[in-house]
Amino acid sequence: MVNPYLQTGYHPTANSLQLLWQSNDENADWSITYMPASGKGKTINNISFKKIAVANVPAHRLYEVLLDGLKEGSLFEYTVLRNKEVVFSTSAHAPKAYNQPFNFVVFGDVGAGSKEAKNVADAVYKANTDLVLIPGDIVYEDGLAREYTDHFWPIYNAARPDSSGMPIMSRSLFVAATGNHDADTRDLDKSPDALAYYYYWQQPLNGPECKEGSGLVPLLKANDTNRNAFIEAAGKAYPSMTNFSYNYGNAHLLIIDADNYIDVTDTALTNWISRDLEAAKNYEWKFVMYHHPGFNSSVEHYEQQQTRLLAPIFEKEKVDVVFSGHVHNYQRSYPLTFQPQGRGVQLLGGRDNKSPRGKLVSGFWKNDLTYDGKANTKPNGVIYLVTGAGGQELYDPKQQHEKDTWQGFTYKLISQMHSFTLACIDGKKLTVSQLTSDGKEIDQFVITH
Repeated sequence: MVNPYLQTGYHPTANSLQLLWQSNDENADWSITYMPASGKGKTINNISFKKIAVANVPAHRLYEVLLDGLKEGSLFEYTVLRNKEVVFSTSAHAPKAYNQPFNFVVFGDVGAGSKEAKNVADAVYKANTDLVLIPGDIVYEDGLAREYTDHFWPIYNAARPDSSGMPIMSRSLFVAATGNHDADTRDLDKSPDALAYYYYWQQPLNGPECKEGSGLVPLLKANDTNRNAFIEAAGKAYPSMTNFSYNYGNAHLLIIDADNYIDVTDTALTNWISRDLEAAKNYEWKFVMYHHPGFNSSVEHYEQQQTRLLAPIFEKEKVDVVFSGHVHNYQRSYPLTFQPQGRGVQLLGGRDNKSPRGKLVSGFWKNDLTYDGKANTKPNGVIYLVTGAGGQELYDPKQQHEKDTWQGFTYKLISQMHSFTLACIDGKKLTVSQLTSDGKEIDQFVITH
């Protein structure tokens, strides 16, 4: 069994959460009891499920139930029963209201199953956060269902705190973007349990219309048996759940697939991004999250700059911070504006030298050198954070002390320790701290509106 975990659901509301859990493919009488805002306990029976029957993993069931009527910002208790016996019980955070302070954690490249990943998970659990954001590479190496079993559920969705993992997902809402290790493997004949993101996550289906084989979704390679098994397991999440947005408290969050195969100039994507951010004008904070950083000083993945092409939209719509992963360290840019020159130069690579490997995007950036996040807390431009030190091996550790190798837009680069981002919002004030797994603060800045 995979313990219960919280999701936004495909069609989220301000006072609801979706609860999911997994079990063997066998009949059982499942029920949920929980305490909604009314103060009167509620029991839900006849819980729906979908069967996941892809090759390479045992057939299993994913159960789902909507916990609605929650009091915004409250702690609520819920209990899962199987054949009338309690199998799981805990308390969880209901989504915060617009006028309530809240915090959230961001850390990418997490599903490594490493000692360092477990240490970061321990620190995240101790932070008792309302919301967890994962900017991609949820599991390594190929986004497989069996990799979730080995490297993800035990660490972030344990039944209780112990040396192997922490019970975070059962208490705090997780929201994730796809990374290359989640989405690059699309040969379902070789890896029938790939793209497991699409059947284990339930996130908003409010993104742009995208079709397989378009500039936003590569083609699958699969025989009829493997394709049908995947489509049945993924349901309506594929491919719609690739890009989406979500509101939490007084913040608007936009999630984008920024992989090398994406054409970020595709008008279906850029028009949707513009409309989505413009429609969020009544939210105090605007954040964007994707995997591949466009502004990166590391040697590793430096050439994958395609998301720079979206910078003018982010600036126009007054995005505050862009979070990314992919590069296994921590980097903070100056507040900056960027004007691309052209549409970039497509790079090809891979075994056939024909696979997209990112784009080189030249242009002109301008740093706000007056902002220091302390005395001056009103940046002129967008701050880009790379927070990919969540558990995988660190990239380019020597660069931490070699500032002459940093790009001119980089304010801070810490590549010798694993870390995560903790952001605290209180009305018009945002405080962002970068913390190591032992609680040491290695960076902090404040933004005020």
